[in-house]
Amino acid sequence: MRILVINAGSSSLKYQLYDMADESVLASGRVERIGMDSSIVTHEPAGKAEVRDVSEILEHTTAIKRVLDMLIHKQHGVIASIEDIQAVGHRIVHGGEVFKSSVLVTSEVKLEIRRLFDLAPLHNPAHMMGIAAVEANMPGTPQAVVFDTAFHQTMPETSYLYPIPKVLYRRHKVRRYGFHGTSHAYVSEMAARYLSQPIDSLKMITCHIGNGASCAAIRGGESIDTSMGMTPLEGLMMGTRSGDIDPAIVPYVMNKEDLTINEVNSMLNKHSGMLAVSGLSSDMREVTEAMEEGDKHAALAFDMYVYRLKKYIGAYAAAMNGVDAIVFTAGVGENSSALRKAVVDGITFLGLELDEERNALRSKEAREITTDASRVKALVVPTNEELLIARDTYKLTHGQKL
Repeated sequence: MRILVINAGSSSLKYQLYDMADESVLASGRVERIGMDSSIVTHEPAGKAEVRDVSEILEHTTAIKRVLDMLIHKQHGVIASIEDIQAVGHRIVHGGEVFKSSVLVTSEVKLEIRRLFDLAPLHNPAHMMGIAAVEANMPGTPQAVVFDTAFHQTMPETSYLYPIPKVLYRRHKVRRYGFHGTSHAYVSEMAARYLSQPIDSLKMITCHIGNGASCAAIRGGESIDTSMGMTPLEGLMMGTRSGDIDPAIVPYVMNKEDLTINEVNSMLNKHSGMLAVSGLSSDMREVTEAMEEGDKHAALAFDMYVYRLKKYIGAYAAAMNGVDAIVFTAGVGENSSALRKAVVDGITFLGLELDEERNALRSKEAREITTDASRVKALVVPTNEELLIARDTYKLTHGQKL
């Protein structure tokens, strides 16, 4: 069975085509600058040269048509016809409280996703355009939706409720939802396999550290807390997001700088975090290089980033009354040995001991970076959110239980 996985943004679209017989990627790619006359399609067929095309793509229906044309192209295609794609899986950022797991797309599901537009105004409308574009190009093909928030729906009230008037929760569903759920779910399962232990016996802290970053406390395979909140702004210091701050800063700064709520929102989401502190970049690689060259602002940004990550790990160890494994994943978590060393060396009280050689190794496979004598294990597990989406889509279209 071949499944197409789509992650649609407002002006871009990423895709991967899987052969579920062996879960191999037949092709992947992206469409950028949708809505412009110079849109870019980058297609990467397995075992063949990358193809790049620049043309006018004004909306998502045309973008999907171009993707399908690439997939069945005589020279750089990987399938004979569109009918060779048996199902399509979509990433959806926000599922609110309605969606606690992945589901097949129906008219009722689409209506509920639209009702959630207010909770994810930058993402969910774009995802819906992706669903509509597939319907237009592949009528009758089953579609599934996999939600970033669904994995965290196991959180108890003590974790997801905010200590504010409860009427705001009743009327407007103001609560913690958490994000990166597909990544946290995938790497926790892979970590349990690596450790050869049943996941329901483990306490894990998974750290999805990319430009956006979040931690999750996972006990028995279920999320009991996570650092992102009602929106992805809460929690860890990130590339351009502030993470946790005193909420009174918002009205104070608005008054002092005569800013609108949109301007403050942009400041906290796009102009804060590592970019603001370093004054240089939101990219951990550039910040680390500058720090090693003696840039004090870069060093401060790195230290603040690590400090806040250590605080969350410590808090989640307390929340679960112990921890068996700490898992690093995503772009920074998988590739920055300096970050992992700084974090692990700062939480040795939990029972971790870093193995310098293991930490320095680069690999696309799951691996341990602590010593054999370490009571708590630290692992690096490459995430694969697209594969999880493909797996859920396969199970749903075959009537299997998730």
